[in-house]
Amino acid sequence: MTKSPKTIATFDWADPLVLDDMLTDEERLVRDSIRRFCQEELQPRVLEAFRKEKVDRSLFPRMGELGLLGSTIDGYGCSGLNYVCYGLAAREVERV
Repeated sequence: MTKSPKTIATFDWADPLVLDDMLTDEERLVRDSIRRFCQEELQPRVLEAFRKEKVDRSLFPRMGELGLLGSTIDGYGCSGLNYVCYGLAAREVERV
């Protein structure tokens, strides 16, 4: 009897626990849109804020438009996202 060759598991450094497969389509959409906002709008403003030691207050209304402020509250103009989306949003903001 011959032994079959062992298969080697693949490893992804960006997602070592393969959590992306557990996300719903809505959660992926939220994560991707917030990631895009953070890379394109938030990061340049954060760098500038560190250089000038001054916060750009125009950033906060923009974050509110995206539903980042009060994201788990349903109603009152808030987006009512689930806590997984909240965690994904927090992770993307913290990356910056």
